[in-house]
Amino acid sequence: MDESMATGHGPADYERDVYGWANEQAALLREGQFARADIENIAEEIESLGKSQKSELVNRLTVLLLHLLKWQFQPKFRGTSWELSIKEQRRRVFMHMRDNPSLKSSLMDMMDDAYSVAVVKAERQTKLKAITFPSRCPYNFAQAMDEDFWPE
Repeated sequence: MDESMATGHGPADYERDVYGWANEQAALLREGQFARADIENIAEEIESLGKSQKSELVNRLTVLLLHLLKWQFQPKFRGTSWELSIKEQRRRVFMHMRDNPSLKSSLMDMMDDAYSVAVVKAERQTKLKAITFPSRCPYNFAQAMDEDFWPE
């Protein structure tokens, strides 16, 4: 290792120090030193950021749909915990959509993806057979997000 790397003053390697690399790249961009910037890796990181925002929304929708399924198909187990989980996920989905409005264009696909995982989780958590649950999501996005919607 050269002395500059050992002291933390040399250029950071994307593969070995993403944090240092990211800070360096941000500084280069702010200074207008585009020729010195690692454009290929910057582009990959930006794409990765977008994918993680989409993945976060699918995860939130999965939890929401899971609890809506449990609410609908196990009414005798309804309780404050499930109700609060549904309310929390609705708020988290809303905030995430507010912060990432372009995700709306993929909402149908994300609902489908989230529902397919929610059914597997519901089957595991409820011990009900997969055939108990509809093959397609029984709720549209507006219903799932409606604070007055509680499937019966």
